[in-house]
Amino acid sequence: MVAPILTLSTIIVVLTISSGIYLLYKNTDSSKKRLKHALRLNLTCFAPCILMALILFMPSTAFAQGNANNAASGLAYLGAALSTGMATIGTGIAVGACGSAALGAVSEDQSILGKTLIFVGLAEGIAIYGLIISIMILGQIG
Repeated sequence: MVAPILTLSTIIVVLTISSGIYLLYKNTDSSKKRLKHALRLNLTCFAPCILMALILFMPSTAFAQGNANNAASGLAYLGAALSTGMATIGTGIAVGACGSAALGAVSEDQSILGKTLIFVGLAEGIAIYGLIISIMILGQIG
């Protein structure tokens, strides 16, 4: 039961990477609609496979020692990792949008550099909040 899910997930990952590289370099459409459509299709296939693998693998790894305390600590580690990971992804998106806009504004008027740095700093604060939550979660299980 586990081997087909791992095989299917591996095939989807390989197809996602190879089709993305192919469409990125061989796509003549300047709007990249085909690339976005392929990525959406691959994520639609990949997410259920990973969810099934997580559901099937989690009970066997969480209860390896035989008590429910290990399951709670395993989920706490997963929560800490997700809070840090999602916060840094959000920070990357926010800093990318805010930083490029700030750079464009500073190129027109150099006197607003300090104001634009504040907005970029606020966007970077998202990662710090995620890290604080992770430390709080890990402090509860330690």
